[in-house]
Amino acid sequence: MKKKFLAMSFSLVLLMGLLSACGGGNNAANNGANGAASEGGNADTSKPVTINMFTASPEYTDAFNAYIEEYKKVKPNVTINLEIMQADYNTVLKSRIAAGSTPDVFQTTAGGDIDTYAEYSADLTSEPLAAAMTDAVRSNMSSSDGKVLGLPVKGNLFTLIYNKDLLEQAGITQVPATTAELEDAIAKLEAEGITPFANAYKEWWVWKHVFQHFVDAAAKDASMSAKDLVDSFITGNTTFAEHPVLANNFFEFIDLTIEHGTDKPLERDSNAQVSDFASGKAAFMTGKGAWDEEAIKKINPDINIGISGYPVSDKAEQSVIITGADQALRIYKDSKVANETIEFFNWLYTSDYGKNWFSSVAKVIPPIKDAPLPDLDMPKQMEEILQVQPSGDLAVNYSLDTFHQKFGELMQAYIGGSQSKEQTITEIQKAWIQLGSAE
Repeated sequence: MKKKFLAMSFSLVLLMGLLSACGGGNNAANNGANGAASEGGNADTSKPVTINMFTASPEYTDAFNAYIEEYKKVKPNVTINLEIMQADYNTVLKSRIAAGSTPDVFQTTAGGDIDTYAEYSADLTSEPLAAAMTDAVRSNMSSSDGKVLGLPVKGNLFTLIYNKDLLEQAGITQVPATTAELEDAIAKLEAEGITPFANAYKEWWVWKHVFQHFVDAAAKDASMSAKDLVDSFITGNTTFAEHPVLANNFFEFIDLTIEHGTDKPLERDSNAQVSDFASGKAAFMTGKGAWDEEAIKKINPDINIGISGYPVSDKAEQSVIITGADQALRIYKDSKVANETIEFFNWLYTSDYGKNWFSSVAKVIPPIKDAPLPDLDMPKQMEEILQVQPSGDLAVNYSLDTFHQKFGELMQAYIGGSQSKEQTITEIQKAWIQLGSAE
């Protein structure tokens, strides 16, 4: 099987263990837990239980540890060991699975990778946690045969991020929604000495976040769903030449961000991009989303952030933000503590504490119903935007991250000048066929 998980922007390996508290009566077991696992709820609460979590999200280390500590109050006999790795996460996970040491909880991307790891994943379809998910998120966590096999790390938002004050300084009264408007905005920004774009093109994963906006537009032009379009590429039944938004507009957008962006694009990683944008060195930030707001505001608490869709064509209606869940936690179906692990996540996704954990502790867009949004600019603006226009399709979920990583590497070669646009397109099409799906 072909498998690749979402890598992030810096390397971190962190192993954390919480000491097991002594067993005994559990008077807090039902305090705040609105749901428990159908089987795990019958577990012996006096027996020590250890759950091993292996994830690839270091940005949520503190938040994960917060719910681990809180659950210790609910289930004193349960110890949760949290191991977080970024560099080589996929390689290490595959080696552990091959060696018969699959973690009780592990992380993958959503969408196509839900099927890739289906044979290792507990079926959560009938659990309270599945009912708690929003409809869109539950779909992202479901296999092709309709089983819920994943748990969303968070809801997400993919968007072009901009500095409202810099646009105002340049006399830009409306965020560009078309390619012509974008070129006009670039000219106005540079006339004021403002660099238009902060990029993080050293990271392979930012490329897929930009590209999916153009995939959505190409699908609309072809009167088909984004999933059907991606499937057509995977099966080799279509090419870039049949979709000008991909063959032309996407590359023209990338060229603009390079020509009018921060220096040394292949040396700018995610942290450098956040720093560039937060410090006012650039007006727009590409390839990112809501997860970066806190990092931006740690550098500049007073920054005036805005979000918008990408100007992908001459049709303003195709400039839309994208929402959904692209990361999944999986519960190993043959784990000796599978029932206790399901019980833990049922508590997190249905309890009052859990509903507030997403917004108040992790400060992410909740993937569950009836949970408040975090007190951040981007989620609030997202809510306002979605009242007047639909979200774009989360097209990254229709291909595996094995393809996305290769795609990012090919685009890096393109902007580095080692291959032409035509060569890049040819290689992307080959990669989609070879790496796009688990089959």
